[in-house]
Amino acid sequence: MNLNDTEKAMLAGEMGKARQRAIIQQIQVGDFFDAVDFVPVAQAHIMADTESLGESGVCFLENLANEAEVDNQVCIPTITDPRGADFNTYKQINHDPAYVALEKRADQAFRALGVLMTDTCINYQTVIPPVRGEHLAMGDTGVVIYSNSVFGARTNYEGGPSAVAAALTGRTPRYGFHLDENRHGTRLFQVKEQPKDWSQWGALGGFIGREMGSYYEVPVIEGIDVTPSSDDLKHFGAAMASFGSTALFHMVAITPEAPTVEAVFEGTPPAPHVITAEDVDAFFATYAMDDDALDVVVFAAPQLSLYELERLAKLLKGQTIHSDVALLIATNPENKRAAERMGLDDMITGSGAILMEGVCFYQMHARELGEANDWTRLMTNSAKLVNIISGYGYEPVLSDMERCVQSAIAGRIVR
Repeated sequence: MNLNDTEKAMLAGEMGKARQRAIIQQIQVGDFFDAVDFVPVAQAHIMADTESLGESGVCFLENLANEAEVDNQVCIPTITDPRGADFNTYKQINHDPAYVALEKRADQAFRALGVLMTDTCINYQTVIPPVRGEHLAMGDTGVVIYSNSVFGARTNYEGGPSAVAAALTGRTPRYGFHLDENRHGTRLFQVKEQPKDWSQWGALGGFIGREMGSYYEVPVIEGIDVTPSSDDLKHFGAAMASFGSTALFHMVAITPEAPTVEAVFEGTPPAPHVITAEDVDAFFATYAMDDDALDVVVFAAPQLSLYELERLAKLLKGQTIHSDVALLIATNPENKRAAERMGLDDMITGSGAILMEGVCFYQMHARELGEANDWTRLMTNSAKLVNIISGYGYEPVLSDMERCVQSAIAGRIVR
């Protein structure tokens, strides 16, 4: 790779051991992906849960923090994805204290490195949104696809160590979606039925994700006649990224790099893949059960926005969750504080639901939580979550928010 003077100084150890370790790793990543040089990045976002890190990952962070003197901390704004434990509610859900202790160690190591502990996968809704053309080093799949697609920023999926390295050096190898040639559309989808709620937006994204063949495929969606909200696009993109490892989509006349179908393709657009209402219905049917048994209802993946919390609070106001069912909601610390200030927290928790902050369910040792609480049948409005959670031993059911709440109150799946 071509290095500038600053990068050569980092490599020589002139800017500290932590930066030297970081730039060595980044050169190896760049060589693997045939990157010619580095590109400066404005933000870094780190996957930070200890289910992914484990003991060895936490030790790595602690050792790195010991090498990072005051003037050798992260050099760009650096934030974190959800943690693996909520320090305030873990006892309510029988979360193993050993996992919580490990999470606290990781938290302290990140703080020593100068990382902002935002603990969120919806930073684009609550912290600072990217801008078009801005280069980033983002970790979470939902964060990456939203940043690339909705804002027109530029980032690849950064693994935890590579995001930490970018935070320390302020750059990342220039490959993948940092390059113009990889941002053109490769597949065309024509939508015949407009999504009507967040679960349908997620199902549409999941359907398209299933059709993707590789990380570098870029779907283009036409036929959306409504103006999607931020939460609509959040569920849509997060599900597509989960099912398809997709990092970028274009929605014609909605996302910034797709003013027209012709503009987003390099050459003549391909024949469209038509998506009908029956296709979306079939997607939901994949996550339906023959009986009405229910153990836990989860609203997470991604974390809930303030608008989603408001809607949920209105649905739960004056209601009581059935004693045989748990209702878990995940949001970030900023929205949790706002919900407390606005009285939404009381409306939600007054029903018996548990409002968790700074976490996301599937990153919380979900298999062990299921075993500790005897949870198997899980209901959610998140298409991303149903794709992931069966790998942790759950039987997932996908439905809209209203039906999920009705089911939690009834103690069984309401059809």
